[in-house]
Amino acid sequence: MRSLVRETVLHKEDLIYPLFIVEGEGVKKEVGSMPGVFHYSLDRLDEELNEIVSLGIKSIIVFGVPQHKDERGSSAYDESGVVQSTIAYVKEHYPEMTVIADTCLCQYTDHGHCGVIHDGDVLNDESLELLTQTAISQAKAGADIIAPSNMMDGFVSAIRGGLDEAGYTDVPIMSYAVKYASSFYGPFRDAAHSSPQFGDRKTYQMDPANRLEAIREAQSDYEEGADFLMVKPALAYLDIMREMKDRFPLPLVAYNVSGEYSMIKAAAMNGWVDEKSIVMEKLTSMKRAGADLIITYFAKDAARYLDEK
Repeated sequence: MRSLVRETVLHKEDLIYPLFIVEGEGVKKEVGSMPGVFHYSLDRLDEELNEIVSLGIKSIIVFGVPQHKDERGSSAYDESGVVQSTIAYVKEHYPEMTVIADTCLCQYTDHGHCGVIHDGDVLNDESLELLTQTAISQAKAGADIIAPSNMMDGFVSAIRGGLDEAGYTDVPIMSYAVKYASSFYGPFRDAAHSSPQFGDRKTYQMDPANRLEAIREAQSDYEEGADFLMVKPALAYLDIMREMKDRFPLPLVAYNVSGEYSMIKAAAMNGWVDEKSIVMEKLTSMKRAGADLIITYFAKDAARYLDEK
């Protein structure tokens, strides 16, 4: 009877699984701070993709970890770069998979910031030009969705204009519309090798105390032409997600980030919590708060739990 009257249901189709791709050959290496999450080189990616497909997960988001980094993040918009090569490979061999490209510069810059730096400051407009080049190169490689995560002002408008001018009018934008300067990102920065080499990202990521700012940020992206809105992180910002869902008629994406993942994994490995029940409760809370889609490192685990159920 509980199932009969359940108001909120999690489906496999709601799940998006993040992948970390590195350059080189023969690489499958577990991320030290994220048990069960691995760096893969392209020649070993089939191992992961075949498992994802067998579990019924239909969507992935791709993060690249390049060997070459410079002050302008040139590997991000290299048409033969690690993300572009991965996208092309997946679309050729797994055409049914929805491939989302994370569009940012932080993994590719030698300073670890999400834009061009001059005298310690981020140059917003100059950064937009490089981010637009990155998005176009990812769309050219075959990305189904472009997901800009940089939080530069005007990034949706700039990328939408660039994609349209390049002929990719049908490629949608999944905007990291509400991205807080959170303490929950530590394990991701370990996985993506993207920690800032100086300062922090508080000048272009949001204050965790702010709610009205989140509405303004999302409103701006909505008006600029975003096709999806994302809230990151998810668990500590369920109230913000509910606001987004009630205010904007777009699909809402929750990013269940690395710190949220690693805390549960660590507690479960110590026998302090029941991993299955707490994972499903957490993901269901995000759906209940309004998320249509959830980016989560628990996607494979959740798909198995749903099969068991």
